Amino acid sequence: MLKVAWAESYVLPLPLNHRFPMSKYEVLPQQLLHEGTLRSVNFFVPQPFEANRILAVHQIDYWNRLNQLTLEPAEIRRIGFPLTKELVTREITIANGTIQCSLFALQHGIAMNIAGGTHHAFTYKGEGFCLLNDIAIAARYLLDEGLAKKILVVDLDVHQGNGTAQIFQKDPRVFTFSMHGQNNYPLHKEQSDLDIGLADFTSDAFYLNTLRVNLANLLTQVNPDFLFFQSGVDILDTDKLGKLSVSREGCKERDRIVLEAAKESGIPLVASMGGGYSPNFKDIIEAHANTFRLAQEIFF
Repeated sequence: MLKVAWAESYVLPLPLNHRFPMSKYEVLPQQLLHEGTLRSVNFFVPQPFEANRILAVHQIDYWNRLNQLTLEPAEIRRIGFPLTKELVTREITIANGTIQCSLFALQHGIAMNIAGGTHHAFTYKGEGFCLLNDIAIAARYLLDEGLAKKILVVDLDVHQGNGTAQIFQKDPRVFTFSMHGQNNYPLHKEQSDLDIGLADFTSDAFYLNTLRVNLANLLTQVNPDFLFFQSGVDILDTDKLGKLSVSREGCKERDRIVLEAAKESGIPLVASMGGGYSPNFKDIIEAHANTFRLAQEIFF
């Protein structure tokens, strides 16, 4: 059974300038239930978890100041959200959702988080709407608990997974792969184990062929026993923050490539949703929903 993390805290009361992109966390599960892709039994609510899981990834000074809401104004501006206790609770819940998804994926082959993919959170700072790095926290949990030995992070958001790259730059147990817009945020790129920076207006054929070739090589060379998939849909040609020209069908095919590769290789996979900022809200919801539809089709 496909297990999907979702909690009411994923949806935050925010100022109008933030509310539009954030509302997808409320609408997407409703859409998946309405169309019958998921049933209520597919969803689970992440539970609280210990701070030591956070501190296995994030520096204690950063965590303490984040938790006590004492970040400097410049640090809060870099994150992009007003800093509140509710926001911190949300990030903790999302991170534990990805941990619990990891445990479900070990049982069922795949699990998914309606939120997450907070790949701009570093060990010592947050930025780009990311406070805690859920993928990194879950990956470190699996390694610490002896549940995985070699992890592959496949980050296909349009923005480089700079925080994840920084966190694991000295950890050979985690291979970070980021395929992103070369001229997009962040201006300064960190060094992943494999970075593929794509030119503006890259379209379906080049994007998908590049992914197929590199993912196949990585599965052979890295030989991972667990895979985290950052499935941001801001690669769409309609995305206002993107700069790439991938169609909705191309984005769906991207997801198919990753999910089928994991299924055929017998590698447990956790998908976190990542970004999506198309002006037409339907484009965001449909592209994200395709990831869940394909998961049901391929795995169940």
